Amino acid sequence: MSEPDIFYILGNKVRRDLLSHLTCTECYFSLLSSKVNVSSTAVSKHLKIMERERVLKSYEKEEGFIGPTRKYYSIAVSKTFLVTISPNIFWYKGLSLDGPEKLEKLEIKLNELEKSPQDLHSMVKAFINANKKLEQAIEALKNIESYRNNLMKNLKDKYLKEVGDMTQLAILHYLLLYDTATVEDLSDALNLKEREVREKVEELSKVVPIIIKKNIITIDKEAL
Repeated sequence: MSEPDIFYILGNKVRRDLLSHLTCTECYFSLLSSKVNVSSTAVSKHLKIMERERVLKSYEKEEGFIGPTRKYYSIAVSKTFLVTISPNIFWYKGLSLDGPEKLEKLEIKLNELEKSPQDLHSMVKAFINANKKLEQAIEALKNIESYRNNLMKNLKDKYLKEVGDMTQLAILHYLLLYDTATVEDLSDALNLKEREVREKVEELSKVVPIIIKKNIITIDKEAL
């Protein structure tokens, strides 16, 4: 089976926003539509594209005894994608995060690479050696991303079980991924009014230590 065209998927902001919301939790159609500033017709089109590329999967679920049956969406891939674009190299690779992470010491000795090879054979040999170092770095990246992926899953499950506020979780999720955010950043990312963002950040700060200074929000790492 061919790889999904991930670069085509990520080339559209609406699709990136939909994926970002789906990393917090699986969502039904009308909830997703409320999270982005485009029409429901446009949302439907983008969801179909991502299903076609096998980035998303959908299923129907009944909402209790009297609730309607809703179509839910969730992310169907678990990968890290690497890409280099330069005047000399175009290269990309997908790394599966499905396997267990290996948390072990890894040392990459870049000082073993020849700094200024002069003849053609030395250059070829140096590039091959650089490829070996890159494979070591990729393996380290794969393991840390598997670790972060599994940790985020457990963190979301625990937060929803103990606190149960999806918007707070979305803010925490954003701060963990990007370290710092402004109220405007969160307002745009979550499609909330700035007043609502401030209220939710205040609620979140009762669970996780938060620093709010001049409209900039970050997790208080020293207080953890």
